[in-house]
This record gives sequence, structure tokens and C-alpha cells, in this order.
Amino acid sequence: MNNKKDDKEFDNLNGQPPKKILANRIVRGVLIVIALLVVALAFIGFRYFNRAQQPLDPNSNKVIEVKVPIGSTTKQIGSILEEKKVIKSGFVFDYYVKANKYTRFKAGYYELKPSMTLKQIAKKLQKGGASQSLESGKTLVREGVTADEIGTVIQANTRFKKSAFLKLLNDQAFLNKLKAQYPDLLSSAVDAKNVRYKLEGYLYPATYYAGKNVTLAELVTKMVAKTDEMLKPYYSTIKEKKWTVQQVLTLASLVEREGVTTKDRYLIAGVFENRLDKNMKIQSDISVLYALGKHKSSVTYKDLEVDSPYNLYKNSGVGPGPFNNPSIDSVKAVLNPTDRSQGYLYFIANLKTGKVYYSKTYAEHQQMTEKLQKANSSN
Repeated sequence: MNNKKDDKEFDNLNGQPPKKILANRIVRGVLIVIALLVVALAFIGFRYFNRAQQPLDPNSNKVIEVKVPIGSTTKQIGSILEEKKVIKSGFVFDYYVKANKYTRFKAGYYELKPSMTLKQIAKKLQKGGASQSLESGKTLVREGVTADEIGTVIQANTRFKKSAFLKLLNDQAFLNKLKAQYPDLLSSAVDAKNVRYKLEGYLYPATYYAGKNVTLAELVTKMVAKTDEMLKPYYSTIKEKKWTVQQVLTLASLVEREGVTTKDRYLIAGVFENRLDKNMKIQSDISVLYALGKHKSSVTYKDLEVDSPYNLYKNSGVGPGPFNNPSIDSVKAVLNPTDRSQGYLYFIANLKTGKVYYSKTYAEHQQMTEKLQKANSSN
């Protein structure tokens, strides 16, 4: 009996028909592809969940108001937070809070930041929010503005009067209470003499809210508390340099307004400190403008004669107190000035380009001043 034909129809090893072998190989290939896809999706899903649990923006100080309506589910809250750009994923938030058994979230208005973790947000939602919108009474304190300017903003955006705000800055009972709360920050400020406003310089640049239940004293306390928070890492350095916080903030307020770029602020701080070491007057136009209580594009020779302890053309040292409310960057510039070894004692800025030029001698400074005047007049 001839079996050659039949032998060709079967696999030599398994005794299976070629078509069945091909089908098995295809099935195995499909299963392998599916397995690889499952692994890949699992890996992608793991990375997605892991990343989505991280803060949306770890470096952000932006405050976002979020309203959680009564009866909201965790899924709905997650969607709100994602829409408001507080978190990366509402879906992951819903999964996270359920997996970690965070429950009993309360309705209300919340101040949240993209730098917060899901755990921080969940715990805050458990504590409860404000009963009304925090956006009411929003006050923005910009870097380098004076207490007088802050008072204008407060009157325009809250129910408080500018006059009441400025009066509170010198209220001795209020100051003593704040000093007890923040002794490292305010000891030198409360004891300062000949200052216009004792809390000038201590109202940190940030956004504040004065809702219906917030008093004027509480609003100002928030500003002072923020300054204390920002300065805490530097109190030991200030003591090591044998300076007071009042002196540091006063010099920082000059640096804040004299310099535009971070680099220039560090250099200008060095110039001021070099002058102080040589018992030279600082001679800052910013001090004259504060003494005058005016905003002017240029300072005249007559202005330089204004009789005020704030006029650093006539008085030595840094002045009785801050000339505005500086940022922490200007404080850091004062504590760590650059290029002091260069011996710069003068600087002048090109008002058109903003570039600052530094000189070691008055003769060099005069030459640069004349050069800039000619260049600007010819353009």
C-alpha cells in the first residue's frame, strides 16, 4: 500500500497536517501580540496613574479658587479639580481617594494650588471650605509697591478704607500683638524710629482675599505672616551678618526698585554694601521719591534737598525703614551680593535699553553718564 501521499500531509514530528500547523502558529503569534499589548498597556497605565498622582505643577504658587457643590461625588469633584487645572486627572483623583478611603468631603469654597499633592487636597476637602467665594475682596500686592499703594488697592477691592489700613500699620497695640507672634521678624520694626509706616516692607507681595468674615487686622496679619514664612530660612544668616531684619528689608526695598533683572539686583546690592563699608551715602533716587511721597520720572537737584530721614542723599546708612515691600529675591541679593570684590561704587542705567553700567570711581561714573546722555540725545 502506497502511503507517500499521506505522509506528505502530516508533520514529520507531530503528525499534524500542514494547515493545522500554520493555524497553530498564527494563534500563538496572536496570543504573543496580545500578551505584549497587555504588558505595554499595563506599563503605560501604571506610568499614567503614577504621574497623575503627582502635583500638576510642583513649582507653582498660584492660588485657585474651587467651589465644591453640596452633594458632589468624588468623581464630580475630580472633574471640577481637573477643569480648574488643580490636578492632572479627575479619574485618577477619584480612584486615589477611594483606594485610600478618603471620604466625607465637604462642600464649600477652597483655595488650592497646582503644587499640592492629591493627599494634601483630599485632607483639605475633608476639613471643609469657606461658605462664600474667596474671590470677593481679592487684593494683589505687587513687588516693590508702597504701603500707600497697597492701601489704594485695598480700598478699590474690599470694603475697607485706605485710611483705616494705613492707620492700622502704626497701631501700637496691633503691632505688639504681631511682634509676640513673629518676634524674629518684627522686633526691629516695632522698635524703629522716624518711620512713616512701621509695617512698610513687611506686607509680602502676593494675592490675598478679604471675604465677608475677614477683618482688616486679619488681612494685614496674613501679609505679615507671609513675610515671616518667606524670611524664616534667612534669619540665622541675618544674625550672622549682625544686621537687623529692618536693615535687610530696607536695603532690599532699594534693590527691588533700582534693579530690573535678577543679575543687576545682586550687583546693585554689592554696590550699596561697598558704599556702606566706605561710609559713603547710598544716594538712591528711590529714597528721595519716597521722602517726597511722589511718583516722578526724574529727580531734580531741588528734590535732593528734601528734609527727610528717608533722603539718602543727605543721610548716611540705609534709612529708617523700608521704602516699599520687596520680594524675597531682593532679600537674597542683599544677603548674597555678587562681584563685591570688583569694588564697584557707582551704577547708572540706560533708560532706553535698561542696561546697567557699573563704575569703580566717580570719574568713570561721570564719563559713562555723559556717554549715555549723548547717545540718548542723538537717537
